[in-house]
Amino acid sequence: MPRSLAALQIGSVTEREVSRALVSLLRSGLAEKSVKRYRASLSSFFAWAVRERMVQHNPVTPTRVPKASEVETEMQPFSETELETLVADAAQLASRDSVSLIRATDRARDLARLADILLVAGWTGLRWSELREVRVSDIALQPIPGIYVRRAAPEGGEAKRTKSGKSRFVPLADRVLPTVMGLMAGRTSRDLVFVTATGHRLHASAVKRAVDWELISHGRRIHDLRHTAACLWLAKGVPATTVQAWMGHASIATTNIYLHHLGTVADEAGLARLNGAGGIRGESSPER
Repeated sequence: MPRSLAALQIGSVTEREVSRALVSLLRSGLAEKSVKRYRASLSSFFAWAVRERMVQHNPVTPTRVPKASEVETEMQPFSETELETLVADAAQLASRDSVSLIRATDRARDLARLADILLVAGWTGLRWSELREVRVSDIALQPIPGIYVRRAAPEGGEAKRTKSGKSRFVPLADRVLPTVMGLMAGRTSRDLVFVTATGHRLHASAVKRAVDWELISHGRRIHDLRHTAACLWLAKGVPATTVQAWMGHASIATTNIYLHHLGTVADEAGLARLNGAGGIRGESSPER
């Protein structure tokens, strides 16, 4: 049993702690079937605790064991400031080229559009394949502005249903709503929204080459823009269950990975202690 779970009082164990324990076991290298057996045993224990009236509810029942492929072990999300810097760097690359004025103008327009798309990706959490297939008809402006994510278009393949097989709605924050409306301008309802300045579909390799991704991303992947959105939402106080719906996660355990990355309330309280007054139990240290 993970120490984080074993240290808790039985009555304080919630669905979130159980989900984190399951993810922790998967990350430790335990096979998925073994983790499922562990979950079944834990559920039996809490079912007994409910019968004995030690707790009111079984916190294991709503959880499930995420597939190993769902557990992201490597992610490097951008902070909000880093995302803004990335977008600004992508848009300004045209000034570094010694080309004719006409070519420089065209390149600046192309890069500005790609920079806008990267910004939207970092605020909406859409997968790259989903971003490539968003059409004007998928954008809602009333009553809540947002994107209906209904399809995905993997590079080299035909459009298909999303990874989860379900559609979802992702609201558009004020930071990116004007950007999306600008990208939609002059396009019909069936047209793709996120395309190059010449109207062609996005291709990750071409986009990365155009914006010099290796230089401006500092070792991150384009997929880290999806992680960025989840962390940004959680940091701004959006409930984990809402983030789960916006991201299209099948399990809250997957969403909890981002909470673990950001740190818990206990981590914040501990850090506040470290950065506060010194001395025993928070008492001020005597002057030397």
